[in-house]
Amino acid sequence: MALLMNSRRISQPPTPRRLAGLFAAALAGACLANAQAVGEYELKAAFLYNFARFVEWPAQAFKEPGDPIKVCILGQNPFGSALDKTLQGKLASGRPFVVEQIPDPRHASGCQILFVSLSEQKRVHAILAAATPGVLTVGDRGGFAEQGGVVDFKLEDDRIRFEINVTAAVKQGLHVSAKLLSLAKIVRK
Repeated sequence: MALLMNSRRISQPPTPRRLAGLFAAALAGACLANAQAVGEYELKAAFLYNFARFVEWPAQAFKEPGDPIKVCILGQNPFGSALDKTLQGKLASGRPFVVEQIPDPRHASGCQILFVSLSEQKRVHAILAAATPGVLTVGDRGGFAEQGGVVDFKLEDDRIRFEINVTAAVKQGLHVSAKLLSLAKIVRK
């Protein structure tokens, strides 16, 4: 009887809490992965996907209930095809993804995730000032979160890390999961 009970426990579907724990473990492992062995931007693409899974947007961030999560890249696209490949066929909160390269911040309307490329570092203040509420701004250099961006990737000792500016997230109307926050360096500015 005990053996049967144990096998039932194993075959039960994982709970949302267990799935979140598995994600946290996987994301922590990715944080420690050698960025050059896998490919820095392949890993960053996977991070963007997982950020979308653990961030809740305000209702007004989407025009329609079934609208996709629009990931916009501002500046030079360092991902190549990695971001498209990573997000293809994936869902977050039941929404598919759309990736779009935009020429300037004025075209960021309707984006839920705005990746600000390193090529835009001189315009960061203007970009962040132009970001509409409900946009998860993600930077690709140290200091982006301290300047008011929500998430900032950092490369330390060939490892990808990230910071989250909780003040900026709240200002944008975003709810960031405690699981995701537990894996980030927290910035409060």
